[in-house]
Amino acid sequence: MQTIDLRGVCCPTNFVKAKLALEMADSGDVLVFYLDEGEPVQNVPRSLKEEGNKLLGLEKIDDCFVLTVEKC
Repeated sequence: MQTIDLRGVCCPTNFVKAKLALEMADSGDVLVFYLDEGEPVQNVPRSLKEEGNKLLGLEKIDDCFVLTVEKC
C-alpha cells in the first residue's frame, strides 16, 4: 500500500499529484492519501471517483483526512 502525503499542497496541484500516483499504480492497487481540511478533502475524493477509481474510505485523523482509494 502506497502512502502519499498531500498536506500543504494547494488545489488543484494535490489532485494532479494524486492522479499521477494512481496512473503509476496497477489496477487493484490501494493508495492512501493524506489531505488537508477544506477544498482538498472536498475536491480530491470527488475528482478521483469521477476518474473511475473506487473510494474505500475517508476519515479524519488528528489534523488531516486519510483517503483510501483503489485504482480501477
